[in-house]
Amino acid sequence: MITKKTIPFLMSLLICSTIGAQSYTKKYEKKIDSLILTGFGNQDEPGGVFMVVQKGKNLYRKAFGKANLELNVNMTPENVFQIGSMTKQFTAVAILILEQQEKLKVNDPISKYIADYPNGDKITIHHLLTHTSGIKDFTKIKALSSIAQKDMEPKDMVDFFKNEPVDIAPGEKWDYNNSGYVVLGYIIELVSNDTYENFIKKNIFDKIGMTHSYYASDRKLIPQRAYGYHKKEYGFVNKTVISFSIPFSSGSLMSTVDDLWKWQQALHQNILLNPQQTQKAFQKYRLNNGEEFTYGYGWHLKEINGTPDREHGGSVFGFKSMGVYIPEEDIYVIGLSNCDCHSPTEITRNIAKITLDGIKTSSKKY
Repeated sequence: MITKKTIPFLMSLLICSTIGAQSYTKKYEKKIDSLILTGFGNQDEPGGVFMVVQKGKNLYRKAFGKANLELNVNMTPENVFQIGSMTKQFTAVAILILEQQEKLKVNDPISKYIADYPNGDKITIHHLLTHTSGIKDFTKIKALSSIAQKDMEPKDMVDFFKNEPVDIAPGEKWDYNNSGYVVLGYIIELVSNDTYENFIKKNIFDKIGMTHSYYASDRKLIPQRAYGYHKKEYGFVNKTVISFSIPFSSGSLMSTVDDLWKWQQALHQNILLNPQQTQKAFQKYRLNNGEEFTYGYGWHLKEINGTPDREHGGSVFGFKSMGVYIPEEDIYVIGLSNCDCHSPTEITRNIAKITLDGIKTSSKKY
């Protein structure tokens, strides 16, 4: 029972807990700041954006450095970045959307869709999703430079590498492979009778309100675009220009930290996929010999101090990205960089670790 005598006592408890929470928040922010500044400390260089969200609450969201060196434009949390291989998450989910629509099955051989693909009756969509197909990664082909600035149709891109000698038999070994995700993008187009760009926009971006996410372009006017850079001995230079039809569905999307948080929420809440399909993306699989590997469909499945996480980074000319999600505590950490000289990978993982440790420590107190 609350009486007039107990009200002052309860008020003092509330004030103390509020002050304690504010003190913790400031300490947390300072700790994250110092971590990021080790790699993104020069405010006159290309920079990045970092964000931490836990159970829908924004714990941290800051920008560092310049979005454009030539125009001396500061980075903001709203800037749009190329996300490189984080694109693979979207490609994998697009495949699962099509399976949910009963338009394909992940265990289908790719010969069902690309009849002339070498050994296509032995390579499945599942092999492509899990990097166990054994096909040649196009980024390792010397002739790549000859097409790097050409606009390629998906079929032409697949034809570029499909006859290369295979590295392993399907399902024999896990070996990160960009070609597999290009083939997946081509299959998405064949099955949906639409372009990959349109399919992703209509079925993912538009559906969950990712209004600042795009299929990459150097020609389109993209509001709040962060420009990409390389670092040379003599200073920074603008990123190498390539045709985005080359990385295609393995690495050609652009986004913001806020849109990527919407993406994570949609996955967590089963907005795009039913729980059964979602589980396929986030479970570990096994090789032909029974050995388990730590990759699902578009995500690495690792641990931070023994706690399972889902993570993936990206690297494309002028940009790097990293996202870490810890399901147990609903923690999402995202880091985006507009220079391939500044990697957010370890910083993002360390932020996730600090956040997880802080939450677990707090929970033990009560």
